Amino acid sequence: MSKLLLIEDDPLVQRGLQLALGRHGHDLSVASTGEEGLQKFHNAPPDLVVLDVMLPGINGFETCRRIRQASCTPVILLTARNDDFDIINGLEAGADDYVVKPAQPTVLDARIRAVLRRSESTHESIRVHRELHIDTTSLTVTLRGTPVPLTPTELRLLLTLSRTPGQVLSRQQLLELVWEHDYLGDSRLVDNGIQRLRAKIEDDPANPEYVQTVRGFGYRFGPL
Repeated sequence: MSKLLLIEDDPLVQRGLQLALGRHGHDLSVASTGEEGLQKFHNAPPDLVVLDVMLPGINGFETCRRIRQASCTPVILLTARNDDFDIINGLEAGADDYVVKPAQPTVLDARIRAVLRRSESTHESIRVHRELHIDTTSLTVTLRGTPVPLTPTELRLLLTLSRTPGQVLSRQQLLELVWEHDYLGDSRLVDNGIQRLRAKIEDDPANPEYVQTVRGFGYRFGPL
């Protein structure tokens, strides 16, 4: 079930969409102004925001810009205004899609699911851990926007660890997953590989932030 935040000032539209999108399996919370919507967004980040343009106080375009400054959460603008100028403004504000009222709930549900699929696909291909970005499609790594050159083994090690942040992987598991070895005597390969990787992605390899040692067990990827 996806968690949606609807920012809409018309109580009839609010109630109608709550019922209709609830039937399509979405869990909706509602805000009536841009200010209230931003507060709810920061208190309980949703999977997607459905945002009216004509709102009291800050309008939908500005609300969308503020959401986009803080997050990559997808936003669908929902409005009766359908001229090209408004559509361009909405997309330039960071919206992912633009739906014109009155919209059939089945159509809106389809647009929501399509945007969520695109968002999930992007998130899966780029892993962001604070200032470290790992693009699993292009197989590139950047730290604060600067490319980090890694050897194939170092890259496989980083991809393996970052796939499950917080999960401890033993040296034996890393040998099998990264080096495809099953002889525990080769565990020094893991320690040496970890040291080389830390030297490239950690500010202080002696106090690592990303590749952490769990004494007596192995390694895990942070930050937690």
